[in-house]
Amino acid sequence: MKTQSLPAPPAHNSSGRPGPSHLSVSGTPPTARDSSGWFSRQRRQRLLRADLLTVIAWGSVAAAVALWLADGGAAEVGSVAAAFTAAGIVAGLAGMDLVLLMLLLAARIPYIDRTIGHDRALEFHRKLGKPSLYLLLAHGFLLAVGYGMAEGLDPVSESIALWQQVPDMWLAFVSMGLFIAVVVTSLVAVRRRFPYEFWYAVHLLTYAAVGTSLPHQFSVGGLFAEGTWQRWYWLAICIATGAALVYFRVLQPLLATSRHQLTVSRVEVEAPGVINIFMAGRQLDRLAETGGRFFIWRFLAPGMWWHPHPFSLSAEPAVTGPHGEGTLRVTVRNLGAGSAQLVRLRKGTKVAIEGPYGLLSTAARTRKKVVMIGAGIGITPLRALLETTPFAPGDASVLLRGHTDQELYLSSEILDLCRTRGVRLFHLPGPRSRIRSSWLPQEAVRGGYGLTAFVPDVAESDVYVCGPSGWADSVIADVRQAGVPEDQIHHERFDW
Repeated sequence: MKTQSLPAPPAHNSSGRPGPSHLSVSGTPPTARDSSGWFSRQRRQRLLRADLLTVIAWGSVAAAVALWLADGGAAEVGSVAAAFTAAGIVAGLAGMDLVLLMLLLAARIPYIDRTIGHDRALEFHRKLGKPSLYLLLAHGFLLAVGYGMAEGLDPVSESIALWQQVPDMWLAFVSMGLFIAVVVTSLVAVRRRFPYEFWYAVHLLTYAAVGTSLPHQFSVGGLFAEGTWQRWYWLAICIATGAALVYFRVLQPLLATSRHQLTVSRVEVEAPGVINIFMAGRQLDRLAETGGRFFIWRFLAPGMWWHPHPFSLSAEPAVTGPHGEGTLRVTVRNLGAGSAQLVRLRKGTKVAIEGPYGLLSTAARTRKKVVMIGAGIGITPLRALLETTPFAPGDASVLLRGHTDQELYLSSEILDLCRTRGVRLFHLPGPRSRIRSSWLPQEAVRGGYGLTAFVPDVAESDVYVCGPSGWADSVIADVRQAGVPEDQIHHERFDW
């Protein structure tokens, strides 16, 4: 490990803080926003939007139950059979409402993405999976029991009778089977047994499950009878959800692909197993200041077009023409069969684009000071973020981690940016610690160094973390232990 990579021995300077020897050079950064108030206002606005989304989500579930109450459902509970039936109806309404919320969370709606981030939206999406399935299963079971008790049949016989006698009921059974398949294949233990493409194909069955569940909702029972306001409300939220999915998941990516007209201009080797993919296109000025956020790329070449790749830009778009013509770059590491193919990309290959997504950006800032901690290929999004996020000289620190110097990708570019913008830069190559689990190299752990030895004012900073999941979890644990509040920690998992 280079001597400049570690702080000096933990002797204290006149301020009482540990005095690390770091690479730090002054310069004039791009114009920074009014850090005394702008970031705090941004934080408050984002928290208000998050509160509003929470109210809307819970309110939608309450509204679903209110549909039944407004229809006089509670007054009809006069027997045990009616109680089971009523519970089944309420469970179905709540369960279906949660399914619609799940679809909206996965629709990549900008308002949601810029409020809670892509990864948290999908985290909530996954958390709603089991409750919605349990409610829908309860819906079917309780109705079978309730209807069966009223007709003197057991639940199985009643279910068979419903399948045979009610025109749209068979679709409800198909829908239930599809929901079960989607939830089961989403379990981590099950999902890891299959390739991503198989899981993704099965997950698309969610749309088929919702589609097959709708007919019986409007043809069975009187709650959604023609002419009722309940029917119009339910139709409206179903249509709005479908429209959001079509627009944000289909039309917007098509429009972005058409607008930017990206093609591969060249592929260069950055390091063993790592390549830079340069793309030329139009209106790239519209992608300015998206450093840290990620896009989904599809390289429209034989055998590759169907494979989506979530990559962040590793540099700001270089705009050279009057209509936003220019180039942009992503840096990719060979982490599987899909990314391994990209080294064979040819010049002129067309590229489809979706995004940007996520909150690993200036939009998440809450403080004027910033700390960026990256490892391996996770360094590359931070390089783009470092290029544009506002801060004054001396208010930013960058820590780069890798097993070797070669794994400190784009380190020479980052060094130049740090020199220009007055950033403290630490290179932390070396093997993992065998003494204790740590994100720091073994030499740092042996010397008793921790995060605050490198960044004494980390608790007063926004901290961006980007790297492998296990490593990032270790960093975040250290960051929390150093006293950094949760809303100042920014880490995006490129989950699906």
